[in-house]
Amino acid sequence: MAISTSFFPVLSPITISSSSLSSSSWSSTISSLSPFKPHYHGWVAGNPTSNGRLVIQCSSSGMAPTPDPVNVRQHQMSSMASFGVTMNEVGMSKPSYKWQRVLLKVSGEALAGDRMQNIDPKITMSIAREVAAVTRLGIEVAIVVGGGNIFRGSSWAGSSGLDRSSADYIGMLATVMNAIFLQATMESIGIPTRVQTAFRMSEVAEPYIRRRAIRHLEKGRVVIFAAGTGNPFFTTDTAAALRCAEINAEVVLKATNVDGVYDEDPRRNPNARLLDTLTYADVTSKDLSVMDMTAITLCEENNIPVVVFNLSQPGNISRAIKGESIGTLIGGTRNSTVPRT
Repeated sequence: MAISTSFFPVLSPITISSSSLSSSSWSSTISSLSPFKPHYHGWVAGNPTSNGRLVIQCSSSGMAPTPDPVNVRQHQMSSMASFGVTMNEVGMSKPSYKWQRVLLKVSGEALAGDRMQNIDPKITMSIAREVAAVTRLGIEVAIVVGGGNIFRGSSWAGSSGLDRSSADYIGMLATVMNAIFLQATMESIGIPTRVQTAFRMSEVAEPYIRRRAIRHLEKGRVVIFAAGTGNPFFTTDTAAALRCAEINAEVVLKATNVDGVYDEDPRRNPNARLLDTLTYADVTSKDLSVMDMTAITLCEENNIPVVVFNLSQPGNISRAIKGESIGTLIGGTRNSTVPRT
């Protein structure tokens, strides 16, 4: 049976010199050369020659040249891409969506639901199911969770002598609690999930390591980033923008309790208008309470668009991840071929 040289490196003949190589030691010598054992199909091992030199050759006769499989696969991928289809690692076609790697920011208040308890299991299950639906399509999803449903550091700073740094660290611990709860919910429906924290607590989660996080995403796992940036005085919105830039995600999807960004507070003015698109400058100049200035500036500097949408509407998470037109888009342009929902 011949071996195609398209799949194996071309090896030049290997010679073993021995001035006193006997026939009995020859068999033990050739058996020690594991890559060149005589019983391998396609390898031809000759007897020692009269001058004590053993020649091992590779036979590839009888087979027509075959095309390079890598070049064939690249050709197939390029031909399929023109039809809006990409190829995954096993060569199966999958639809091409607007974004292939996204960062979902879930606020702590959104996890509280109707606020009857700190975490609403129905909300976490809804998030898990929608994330599961898009990860099965090949979209890579990372999540940053807030902690305002349990403890908000900025609100507690100064109470009972609690300084801002200590209050923020407590708030970071609250995000870890939310992350572990969300991880458990996702894994209960079969989504492989990893929690990475900004400071070490190895008994319950992995430490944040950028390359490990990216590798998890490439393997189809959902990665939940907890403990914010690991530093006080920074919000989880800033953590979302930072992690998005670090893992090369294409967009920040900010899930909130409102439909998007309004020109006025809809709770005070029922005639407030929902804005479809905004620039980064609009957010800063109009002082819109979308994200803190550090987060929005970080997104602007790294050209990261932000989509603000309502978490409570069923299906919104999957629609946002797929790139459909929902909520308010900051720092980007709408795809005119996608209808607004």
